[in-house]
Amino acid sequence: MWVYEKKLQYPVRVSKCDPRMAKFLIEQYGGADGELAAALRYLNQRYTLPDQVIGIVNDIGTEELAHLEMIATMVYKLTKDATAEEMKEAGLGAHYADHDKALFFHNAAGAPFTATYFQAKGDPIADLYEDIAAEEKARSTYQWLINMTDDPDLKDGLQFLREREVVHSQRFREAVEILKEERGAKKIF
Repeated sequence: MWVYEKKLQYPVRVSKCDPRMAKFLIEQYGGADGELAAALRYLNQRYTLPDQVIGIVNDIGTEELAHLEMIATMVYKLTKDATAEEMKEAGLGAHYADHDKALFFHNAAGAPFTATYFQAKGDPIADLYEDIAAEEKARSTYQWLINMTDDPDLKDGLQFLREREVVHSQRFREAVEILKEERGAKKIF
């Protein structure tokens, strides 16, 4: 099922140690609109979707796992040379006390990841519209993260991720249209 190449989907570079930015970026690691929530949402929903769109949702769900790996790499690079005092000053003191510099699934405020971040309704149209909304929320979060950093290398990776969210939203919109056309032809759900 998997062919693993030991490289990221897109190169991740950072110009400097910046635990403050890592604190904000961790939102996309374990937050409600982050990459883990997206991957789990889509890979779970695929079981109740009609065959016509399973491939789209499955492909995007697995790509979200690649994005999760990119975010993890960014956070790691932003904190790997930080001292305990710098982690504390950046608002990551509690994280450091619990996990040192290891990644942990929580949002920027420190709340642990929870499956309540996403839904699976069982209605394909409702689920796909939730997926579109999730991609648009992630896109806007990436834009805000871009606005918060002056690191051109980090911005490059974040811009790549933002643009992938746009593509995913478009693909989910295509899936909705496929199902609406099919629904018009016959009752499929």
